[in-house]
Amino acid sequence: MHAGAAAIRAAIIDLDGTMLDTVPDFELALNGMRAELGLAPITQGQIKPMVGKGSEKLIRDVLSLDFDPPRVDQHFVCAMAAYQRHYLAINGQRSTLYAGVLEGLAALRDLGLRLACVTNKPIAFTRPLLAQKGLAPWFDLVYGGDSLPRKKPDPLPLLQVCRDFGLDPAQVVAIGDSSNDAEAARAAGCFVLTVPYGYNHGKPVQEVNSDGIVNSLLDAANWIQAHNRATN
Repeated sequence: MHAGAAAIRAAIIDLDGTMLDTVPDFELALNGMRAELGLAPITQGQIKPMVGKGSEKLIRDVLSLDFDPPRVDQHFVCAMAAYQRHYLAINGQRSTLYAGVLEGLAALRDLGLRLACVTNKPIAFTRPLLAQKGLAPWFDLVYGGDSLPRKKPDPLPLLQVCRDFGLDPAQVVAIGDSSNDAEAARAAGCFVLTVPYGYNHGKPVQEVNSDGIVNSLLDAANWIQAHNRATN
């Protein structure tokens, strides 16, 4: 909490690694793609550090396990098409909600906060997944990684939410699992809270520059409530 800070009126929440463990879905889709290219399957442990920076980066990183940069470029278009086809076919089949997500969303709503989901996952994957897992009704706004010209860690998606809500960034908190979320929030001028159970590109969440580590979205709601009380 910052001295003289404004009360928080909205929360921008990440998806992969924050609300849902989607690595098992990535495993199915990526290995389906790799099979089409004649490549051996990879493990969830290999995939997890690659998640969070958008599909283009993910596919290039996965191809880089087997190919040098020129061959990555050579196979990229076909690999991306195969990956998208496989992901749409299995979207949500193996992904699971983290503990405290639904309770946390309810608590955030009870505080009167407006909610947005901002993810680097393509919007064509995001909307069906939110609906399937019962998350869609909680959100006033949803932006995917291809909804706007730039994605996190660029601040643009967060600033767009602030404009949509008619709020100053200092009245908004971003909640995520990675440095992507924190960098975007810092650049936008928002608060940022991080959860410790997500992906963060394979690095300890303690290395992320955030306003606090919260064990769940429910804990995030409690943090926000305490912050808002301190601003009165």
